Amino acid sequence: MKFLDRMKRLGPGLVTGAADDDPSGIATYSQTGAQFGAGLMWTMTLCYPLMVAVQLASARVGRVTGAGLGSSLDKVMPRWLVLFLIGLVFIANTINIGADLAAMGEASALVVGGWTHAFTVLFTVVSLLLQLFVPYHRYVNFLKWLTLVLFAYIALLFIVKVDWPTALHGLVVPTIAGAGAVTTIVAVFGTTISPYLFFWQAAQEVEELEQVKEREPLTRKKEQAPDALSRIRWDTFAGMAVSNIVALAIILGAATTLHAAGKTDIQSAADAAQALKPVAGNLAFAIFSLGIIGTGLLAVPVLAGSSAYAICEIGGWTASLEHQPWRAKAFYLVITLGMLLGLAIDWSPINPMKALFWSAVINGVAAVPVLIGLMLVVSRRSIMGEFVASPSLKFFGWLATGVMAAAAIAMVIVPG
Repeated sequence: MKFLDRMKRLGPGLVTGAADDDPSGIATYSQTGAQFGAGLMWTMTLCYPLMVAVQLASARVGRVTGAGLGSSLDKVMPRWLVLFLIGLVFIANTINIGADLAAMGEASALVVGGWTHAFTVLFTVVSLLLQLFVPYHRYVNFLKWLTLVLFAYIALLFIVKVDWPTALHGLVVPTIAGAGAVTTIVAVFGTTISPYLFFWQAAQEVEELEQVKEREPLTRKKEQAPDALSRIRWDTFAGMAVSNIVALAIILGAATTLHAAGKTDIQSAADAAQALKPVAGNLAFAIFSLGIIGTGLLAVPVLAGSSAYAICEIGGWTASLEHQPWRAKAFYLVITLGMLLGLAIDWSPINPMKALFWSAVINGVAAVPVLIGLMLVVSRRSIMGEFVASPSLKFFGWLATGVMAAAAIAMVIVPG
């Protein structure tokens, strides 16, 4: 298959992977590089196969069954537990939306000047209007183009002087320097493998079914399986690769500039951009800041949308970005509520970093049972038919579940 044809087949996996590098994630990766240099880059090497397995399983559920993850979990777990987990995901997503909007506002004010809150309101309104009134088949193309913004962080590595042997060592040799490193590792895993990504990718596979008349869930049209599963594999492997490469670029960029200059106290993505200016120059500062804005525009609708898909799937309500607001009232109400509550957090006295910490805790609590439910779904023949997960997918999926369980435990028992 030609390269351009392969690129056209990228979709839910690419957008999901790119949305993983949201402003909150940028803050975590910047903190990692600033505090520990290249020493924790190996976490992303470990994360990659786990991310791929989890997102492959999520996509498989959507494409095989024609149903989102919320309704699928309802078949293998008590309903009260599914409702509780989806509630946790909504809370964590809303906090993340608030933090991302705040970071976008701060980055804009740093670049062009002005009032931070005004930019935050502007981004909220623009993002909400796009979700409300641009149908999925057009909106998804907008999200795909936004993923190009992520390459700004790779470009950053060509501006600063990188110690490549040290970077390669950090990429392949695991090192843990004290309790602070353990806490950071937990934060990296929590940022990289988050429940909202599971719900989003499964839902986007369902949306994609609606776009082509001939497509049907694989349980109904088995002959579509070879092409569909091949596309999902390519899309997910590529999308998660983009996510991890960009995360590595951010860690390495911060290690090369901030860590080398002794600037280790990074509290947000905007802090990282501002700290870069005297160390790496105006161009590096501008690239980093514009990347925050672009990734925020990509990630915020994914966060809000994943909450809406999850809630509406379990409630039995219409859930689709393709429909106009009056045809999917509950769906767009959840999106609007998440966006407005996120904006309210930015205007409240709540400390954004403390809010993000609790978001990470909530995600850590929710991720493990959601992953257990996901792996039960993809392993159950009564749901997946002959398209149950392969042994390798089960292995890496359950390994990801175990790693996230260990991270959640470490979050509780390891001091700050």
